[in-house]
Amino acid sequence: MKIAYLLLLLFWIWTDSPSQSLSPQQIENLTQQQLPTAWNDFRALLSLPNDAHYPDDIEPNITWLDSAFHSRQFQTTRLSTKGSIPLLLAERQFAPSGKTVLIYLQADGQPVDPTRWNQSHPFTPVLKTQTEDGSWQEMDWKQLAPKADYQDWRVFARSASDAKGPIIMFLAALDAMEQAGFTPNYNIKVIIDFEEELGSPHLPAAVKVHQEALAADMLIIYDGPPHISNQPTLKFGARGIATITLTVYGPRVPQHSGHYGNYAPNPGFRLSHLLASMKDERGKVTILGFYDGINLSEDTKNILQQVPDDETAIQQQLGIAETDKVGETYQEALQYPSLNIRGLSSGWVAQRVRTIVPSTATAEIDIRLVMESDPERLVRLVREHVEQQSYHLVDSLPTDEERSTYPKIAFFRSQISYPAFRTKLDSEVGNWLSAALTHHFGESPIKIRTTGGSVPIAPFVNTLGIPAVIVPTVNPDNNQHSPNENLRLGNLTRGIETYLSILAQPLP
Repeated sequence: MKIAYLLLLLFWIWTDSPSQSLSPQQIENLTQQQLPTAWNDFRALLSLPNDAHYPDDIEPNITWLDSAFHSRQFQTTRLSTKGSIPLLLAERQFAPSGKTVLIYLQADGQPVDPTRWNQSHPFTPVLKTQTEDGSWQEMDWKQLAPKADYQDWRVFARSASDAKGPIIMFLAALDAMEQAGFTPNYNIKVIIDFEEELGSPHLPAAVKVHQEALAADMLIIYDGPPHISNQPTLKFGARGIATITLTVYGPRVPQHSGHYGNYAPNPGFRLSHLLASMKDERGKVTILGFYDGINLSEDTKNILQQVPDDETAIQQQLGIAETDKVGETYQEALQYPSLNIRGLSSGWVAQRVRTIVPSTATAEIDIRLVMESDPERLVRLVREHVEQQSYHLVDSLPTDEERSTYPKIAFFRSQISYPAFRTKLDSEVGNWLSAALTHHFGESPIKIRTTGGSVPIAPFVNTLGIPAVIVPTVNPDNNQHSPNENLRLGNLTRGIETYLSILAQPLP
């Protein structure tokens, strides 16, 4: 009886205590041994175009990842969506009676403009090092070796950081785990999204349809950059996103500016006035009620103040002399919904410029959502504001009758992709991840209440009823969504160590 009791006690201690099966040195050594394979896999995966606007380009990515997880003893399943691109689910059972951790990965990327990249093509990954004058010089891939001083070298390619880099980090961590000969005391499911950069339009419905297959106890998101200091970080929330396309109409076709300037209304000016009416000079949205519901308590402000931001350094990195005044600090600004012009188009510029009165002017707008705001309400407020500026709204090209009836016409289209999510800092998943990172890196990670970017996690949180935390690993200056996107190889190495430390941390 005493022996049985002792065994039971030992089992309880093992499952409920933050004991660690790998030391920091072991994790570093295992990571170093996996680097050559990880670099080769990274280069291969980056070579696959992955703009979800072209579904045929996504299929090779699905096939590559299906094979990668299947070869690591995961069962893989394509989960259908209402669109043409499925989700990929990979799962492996390590502890039949243990909990299940769901991991979210993203495999698609932003569109590319090859003319803006300083290399042959965005889907031809290039290894580069920074010269003394700050420029980036291309290197031969043969120079990349574990004993080289590679930490600050970078791989330039679309999706290097957002978000094929984290995929490779996780695969390498799984390989290191196998090499070390241990298994987690929890089960793993991995869901891979191939339409994230489109706003994951089919994800919410798919999560509801496949909620049994996706059932888990908690969710980890491997995506995004850490704190601007590049120190180990956990992010406990993210803003959601809604988008608006707003087009103002002028003459039916572009007109000669000499013949019709001063006569035909210019949609570029009209759109400029309309957009300027939405914000004041301090950057605050002037649409009545836009910030309703957001009240930062003293406890919340204390959490925000724990983030070691250097406001001066952030502004210097951005190249700005002052900031918008929505919040008193960077972290406070992220707690409010934002109204952003993400693109403008009217007429032609540069070598194609011509002396015309344009026929249209278009603004692409995004609204970053917070938990305290109703997405439908915010979009409605913007729509009503446009109408209050005497615009007649249409949902297709205006007819001749509409053109002759209404002095001011605008096309308005909106889409709510997904809402925000937020998890308590002292949640089970938060404490577990913090323990893993603290053990390996020797100090507690930076904990951020809400990150400014958006990831489609709310559908999982709301449908599956589970908490979620982001574990970001890519370098903050990675140019994600922009030309010359890159991943610092030192961050890739540390990302593998991060994910391996989580695999090795027993889940209470």
